[in-house]
Amino acid sequence: MNTLDHQLLEAHSANDTAALVTLYAQAADQTDNINAACFYLTHAYVFALERGDEVADVLRERLAAHGREPLQD
Repeated sequence: MNTLDHQLLEAHSANDTAALVTLYAQAADQTDNINAACFYLTHAYVFALERGDEVADVLRERLAAHGREPLQD
């Protein structure tokens, strides 16, 4: 298990949503696979929304740039 995986597991265990936003965004940046990157970005986005974190807008834009724009109500 790599360090980032370990950090993600620790953040989940601690319910540290701030860390989860950051770590999932980092995971997206570290992969060359666009589907994996969008998977990680989606997780970061959801945790950012739960926190009311302003970075949610940036994450949404990143997803939209890959044709994965979240649905609007």
